[in-house]
Amino acid sequence: MRKLFSKGKWQHLFYTVSHPSDGYYWIRHQDKGSLGIAILLVLIYAVSFSMNRIYASFVVNDIEPRSVNAVAELAGVVVLYFILCVGNWSVTCLMEGEGRFKDILITVGYALLPMIITTNLGTLISQVVAENEEAFYTILMGVGTAYTVIMLIIGIMQIHNFSMGKTLVTLFLTLLAVLIIIFLALLVINFITQVYTFFRSLYTELVFRF
Repeated sequence: MRKLFSKGKWQHLFYTVSHPSDGYYWIRHQDKGSLGIAILLVLIYAVSFSMNRIYASFVVNDIEPRSVNAVAELAGVVVLYFILCVGNWSVTCLMEGEGRFKDILITVGYALLPMIITTNLGTLISQVVAENEEAFYTILMGVGTAYTVIMLIIGIMQIHNFSMGKTLVTLFLTLLAVLIIIFLALLVINFITQVYTFFRSLYTELVFRF
């Protein structure tokens, strides 16, 4: 546990944010990344996302805070994170990618740090911006999202040793794989629900008849 959250691992996280190309290269080739930190970042982002939806000022947020289910959103972010990583792993295996599943988990987790920072800053800034100043909030959130996307592209390119073109194709196929996984999961859930409903109604019918 201490090895996963050691000072050196945290230092490499911030090095990766400031030097994505080199940082991700050493994650793949010298195992300098930390899976524990990556998952922790995913959890922090999930909490930050919900906090933003609940506490961001009405000037920039039109969501009813009482309608936000923080637990469901936390679970949703974590599940989507693993689906995205599984989708990328399945695609890159077919395209001769060199990255391990662990490397993909770390790459995606580390890439969330800019969005974590800007989401929390945005929540704070939203409390002081006037109605005609929401552009500052929008720009801040856009910068965080853009930097996360850039880190993700560079990370996938480095850990799999892909060219930029192949990386972009891989990410597009990854999104398709994510949609397929979600579609199949919904089919399975729907099937299980129908089977459960059938046997429950059958049981109820037998109880009332006998």
